[in-house]
Amino acid sequence: MQKIHPFLWFDNQAEEAMNFYVSVFKNSKIGKVNRYGDSGPSPKGSVMTASFELDGQPFTALNGDPEPAKAKRAVEAMLQMTKLDLPTLRKAHAGTPGGSA
Repeated sequence: MQKIHPFLWFDNQAEEAMNFYVSVFKNSKIGKVNRYGDSGPSPKGSVMTASFELDGQPFTALNGDPEPAKAKRAVEAMLQMTKLDLPTLRKAHAGTPGGSA
């Protein structure tokens, strides 16, 4: 049977949420934390994604965009792709031509 791997979307609190959950649940651990670099849409060093386990159950936390219209455009553009195209996703997020409307 397949396991469910919950994916949690946060505005800017993914790291804080992960640390809180791991402190509350026994047999929990922090996995890989991916941070934005120089080219990220968020400040360098801030968390992009974080993986963690709560009593053996894997979770992924994402710091998404707190502006729903931008996030919606980026998701709509991504759903049309068979391979991720980062320049197109950035255009869609910004609402510029070449991205999804």
